[in-house]
Amino acid sequence: MIPGGQPNMQQLLQQAQKMQQDLAAAQQELAETPVEGSAGGGLVKATVTGSGELTGLVIDPKAVDTDSAEETAETIADLVLAAVRDANASAQQLQQQKLGPLAQGLGGGGIPGLPF
Repeated sequence: MIPGGQPNMQQLLQQAQKMQQDLAAAQQELAETPVEGSAGGGLVKATVTGSGELTGLVIDPKAVDTDSAEETAETIADLVLAAVRDANASAQQLQQQKLGPLAQGLGGGGIPGLPF
């Protein structure tokens, strides 16, 4: 603070710039971190990045019932949806771990446009 009770603008700008750099680094790390989710006891596995981008999907051949194509399609669709949701839930937890402390440094959570 400078005399008169006014904040030091240069210092505030430097702090804001550092926080912006920290946030960008955390977002980059999230974008590069794979997170896996699964469903059906591992019959379907989905991989997303920490930022939520779907990057991989593995369906075990045991999930395919050759007797009923329609039932198999429904089952696989349900398992894929569940696996992707599981992976995204894990990605959100990772986001909280990585970005939550940065949000608190900005005066608490609830930053518009961020998922926390």
